[in-house]
Amino acid sequence: MSKLIVQALGVSFYNGNLSDACELAQKGGLITAPSGPGLAQDLTRCPEYRRALEYSDLVLADSGLLCLWKKWVEKKPLSRISGLVFLLGILKTIDWEKKHTFWVMPDEGQAGANRNWIRMTFGASLPTSSIYIAPKYMKKGEISDLSLLAQIEEKRPCSIFIQVGGGVQERLGLFLKENLSYTPSIYCTGAALAFLSGEQAYIPRWVDSLYLGWLLRCIHRPSIFVPRYLKAFRLVYLLAMYGEESPPIRG
Repeated sequence: MSKLIVQALGVSFYNGNLSDACELAQKGGLITAPSGPGLAQDLTRCPEYRRALEYSDLVLADSGLLCLWKKWVEKKPLSRISGLVFLLGILKTIDWEKKHTFWVMPDEGQAGANRNWIRMTFGASLPTSSIYIAPKYMKKGEISDLSLLAQIEEKRPCSIFIQVGGGVQERLGLFLKENLSYTPSIYCTGAALAFLSGEQAYIPRWVDSLYLGWLLRCIHRPSIFVPRYLKAFRLVYLLAMYGEESPPIRG
């Protein structure tokens, strides 16, 4: 596994192919795919976010900007596996009749759309008892959700899919990893399912492969995503200053 790891900003990124990543993920643990904006902002401002990445069992390089920097500047290619591509890969491997999944959704609307997409795509009906509508978690600090923890302990699913936003999902995933009595696969793929179900801008596979998913999101909701992705360029500064090392936490 050590040969398949590339360090960046103190985070150990997986540097293999999609099929092997899916195989590793199904063994259990916390799986994260931090975005460019998350690495640019939360990594240096939220200690709990950083700890979530450091304690992840598998960290995927979702950020095209990070991968381009590693390839063209540092000459250390890093395979990009976006949260969208990875989620599709994992969903195709699930035995929907035998394996129990659990889903943390941001709201009722997205929960309904996501359930419909899964039913139409895989012929699987997600019971309401396997869906948890997340409360509004704090933007910073540790996350503790005892109600969610109790429901998962009761159901003991083999796979938990956290579909809330980046910066939150990683901290929630860490809370579950550290407090569950068993070791399921905890997938922090953010809004990836919303891209597929139509709740967010649809991103074709070829657009994702060209690292242009951010552009479609900006076109779809410019007031939300243009400021967010402009802030992501701070990642270039962090990579230039710290390379493989962890940048300091700042208030």
